[in-house]
Amino acid sequence: MIAALIFYMFAGLAVVSAGLVVTARNPVHSVLFLILCFFNAAGLFLLLGAEFLAMVLVVVYVGAVAVMFLFVVMMLDINFLKLREGVAQYLPIGAVIGIVLLIELAMSYAGWTFAPDVEAMLASPAPSGGEITNTAALGQLIYTKYVYLFQASGVVLLIAMIGAILLTHRSRSGVRKQKIYDQVGVTAKDRIEIRKVSTGGGI
Repeated sequence: MIAALIFYMFAGLAVVSAGLVVTARNPVHSVLFLILCFFNAAGLFLLLGAEFLAMVLVVVYVGAVAVMFLFVVMMLDINFLKLREGVAQYLPIGAVIGIVLLIELAMSYAGWTFAPDVEAMLASPAPSGGEITNTAALGQLIYTKYVYLFQASGVVLLIAMIGAILLTHRSRSGVRKQKIYDQVGVTAKDRIEIRKVSTGGGI
């Protein structure tokens, strides 16, 4: 009973925080709600006995990805009111795409059936917790069956990181930035001017 109540608490908070990520007007608040959603998802992983996934979700996604999103949103000087001006214009297209995706999900769920050998698989003895750890089982599965998808996810994260760096260092009018190459390449002739001043003449 206690485990069920904890599950519903984590699941409910995860759903609510995920909805607030999309509906929040302030982008900083959206990132904070995203962090809350990650924490609740980590709690669900703990209930399933996948402590490694819970730790990775907190360390990687909350500690790195979500914090990176937060700093990028805070550093980018974006006029969000101007971006929202054309929302009503594209709302019908987004609604059609959402309905199509919802129909596809409903069709895939309606056509979902159990495998013929599912009863034999359930009856087969599973290895005990002492024979293989959660981390070892997960690593064996990721680096064998899903190795290409794992590498693809790494490429996606690399592209996201490069995009965040480019957006942060983009050139903007009225903003002065430090240029290390120009500072190091400066010589005395560029900064010092020697003038011969006559006595009593001043500069």
